[in-house]
Amino acid sequence: MSHDGHHSVVIPAPGPEFVPHTVAHHFDTPVQEFQSAKLGFWLFLATEILLFGGLFAAYFYFHEVYPETFRLGGQQLDWKLGAINTTVLLVSSWTMAMGVRSAQTSQKGKTLMFLALTVLGALGFMVIKFFEYKAKNEHGLVVFSELFSGYDQATGQLSWFKDYDGVMANVPHGHMFFAIYLTMTAIHGLHVVIGAGLILWVMKGTAKGRFHAGYYLPVDLVGLYWHLVDLIWIFLFPLLYLVP
Repeated sequence: MSHDGHHSVVIPAPGPEFVPHTVAHHFDTPVQEFQSAKLGFWLFLATEILLFGGLFAAYFYFHEVYPETFRLGGQQLDWKLGAINTTVLLVSSWTMAMGVRSAQTSQKGKTLMFLALTVLGALGFMVIKFFEYKAKNEHGLVVFSELFSGYDQATGQLSWFKDYDGVMANVPHGHMFFAIYLTMTAIHGLHVVIGAGLILWVMKGTAKGRFHAGYYLPVDLVGLYWHLVDLIWIFLFPLLYLVP
């Protein structure tokens, strides 16, 4: 019995390799716990959409104001690397969905396998992104060591934008595209890292037998988060790598 006088509701484990789940004391039924958590998480995802919505609005505004800058800036990106990363995330979205399904059917081994593959996809995505950023750094389009140095009075440019090859010299505000590019992809990359961390946390719980057909809520919610991360990239890829 809980402190407020309510009887604790326990969801039995489907087998010896799993553990029972005790419904939180402020919920009357497992269904209420599931639906409340799902609603709260969808509200959280709505705030994520608002965050990226502001970034997309900035992209469209500056693309309209400086179309030639964005056209030329987009040509400096490697669309093949972007396409590979898109494929990696799409596959990881499938493995995440299979991980959730395996948890729903109490298949502990398969759940761990599919979640591990999803983490590998996240790692692959970030490795490719590292090499992409490395190339931009070498060409002076985004000099990461100067990222927080501010405005350079001597050159009249932002310190992090050097443009060693002069590819953006003939367009106004050549740094603008790369400012938008870095902001959007870096924030998205941060979400990929956070998502991978959450999946590792879910894997730990799965290994302990916490998640099964009777209780798989954390796996489901982390899956929703990962699908949103993938969905955002589906929009970032064409806007940054193809449309300009």
